Formats: sequence, C-alpha cells, structure tokens
Amino acid sequence: MFALDAKMMQKIAPVVRRVVIVDSNPAAARLLTDLLKGFGAREVVVEADEARVIDLAREVEPGLIFTERAGPKLDGEALARRIRRSSLACRRAPIIMVTAEATASAIKGARDAGVHEFLRKPFTSGDLLRRIENLATKPRDWVEAVGYVGPDRRRFNSDDYAGPQKRKADKPRSGAEAALAVKDQAMRILASALTQFDSDPMQAARAIKQQAETLKVLAIKTGDAPLAIAAAGLDAVLAASTPTKVGLTAPIEAVLKLAEPESLARAG
Repeated sequence: MFALDAKMMQKIAPVVRRVVIVDSNPAAARLLTDLLKGFGAREVVVEADEARVIDLAREVEPGLIFTERAGPKLDGEALARRIRRSSLACRRAPIIMVTAEATASAIKGARDAGVHEFLRKPFTSGDLLRRIENLATKPRDWVEAVGYVGPDRRRFNSDDYAGPQKRKADKPRSGAEAALAVKDQAMRILASALTQFDSDPMQAARAIKQQAETLKVLAIKTGDAPLAIAAAGLDAVLAASTPTKVGLTAPIEAVLKLAEPESLARAG
C-alpha cells in the first residue's frame, strides 16, 4: 500500500465516497475494502448475493460498484445489465468487474454488459488506483439504447482491452467531427429503438427520450433549426403521454429525415 498525495485524493474522492462490493469471498472483499479505505472511501458495503444487490444499491446509492464476474449466487454480467436497465439513482454509477479470468470473452462480456473497467486478479493497489483514476479523470459518454445501456464501449479503459477506437488518435479531430459523431449515434439509436420498441418498451422509451434530449442540445449548439424543431417535437410527445410505438413513429420519422443516409443504413 502506498500513500496518495492530496491532489489525487481530491480527484477520486467523489468516486470512492460510497462503494458497494459484490463478492462471495470474504477475504477478497476485505482486502478490497481495506485498499478503498486507504484511498479515502467513507462507506464500503459488501454483499455476496446478487438477489440483494439492487435493494442495497437503492439504499446506499454508491458512486462506485465492484462485482466479481461469477460466484455461487452471482452472475456479474447479469447484475451489471440489471443495474443499467433499472430505475436506480445509481444506474449510471461506474462498475468495475474483478476476476481472475481475463480471457478475451470475459473482457468483451464485461464491456458489453455496461461495465466501466475490468480488473484482473491478482492486482496491486496501483492497478486499482489506475482504474479509479480513469473513472475520476476520464469520463465517458453514456449510451442509452435498447440493446446496450452503459458507458461508450469505444472508450473501454481496461488495461486488458486493446479493441477498436481505444487509441487517442481515434477521437474526433475537430468540434464539427465530434458533433457529427454525436448526431450519427443518436440517429442510429433512435431508428433502432423504434424497431425494437415491442421487445422492451420501457427501455426503448428511455432510449428515445435520451436521444431526443441529446439532439435538441446538439441542434441548439450547432444552430441547426430544423433538427431543433424536430427533436423538440419528439420530446413534447414523450412528455405528453405514455409512450407507444404508434404515437412515437411520426415524430421519430420527422427527426430521422434529417439524418445522414449512411447513419440509418448502419442502424438497420
């Protein structure tokens, strides 16, 4: 264990203030708890049973969640998906998956479940700090879709991950390019959410609302009046009544008419 300087402690304080650890191994949970306390964590709660984690998270409202990948009463990937698709106040809280199985499939499974970081056992306090520092200093865009809910997978920060668009060079080269990327993704999610609405109406409606808000803000920022009007119209429909596929089809199509053709081709 090493001492942290005051500047680093200040950076990570909001992340580690309240932590939930989901692990069926008491010794492993205790070690992680001790390390987190050394990083300034004020409240660390441990739970071994996946079935009780949602209620615990609702009560604690953690700023950070650790979960083992698997245990006697735990499926870490399934838990991450439940949290992301829940109505919990902490549904967007960073999740770090801890496991000795650092296989390509395990890392991809964690990423696709909505996990922020992947921490391979055995790990050092330095390994742990780097993951927490990433969370505190390198925030990632949030993706609210139907098939996936969680942080932008293209920016997966695990040291074990070497997938596409992790390099700094893969980031947008200009503000205009970044705005186009945001618009492109929002349009694709809108088209996909409408198509998948019947399979998961609640998450589809949540995804549609998030994209409407994103596009409205983007349109105002870029001075795109037609997009601002279409996005505001969609937002008004969502606010006025319980969302239905029939009621959302026309306002979504009005927005999608303003998309780049290749965006919708990729969404299909």
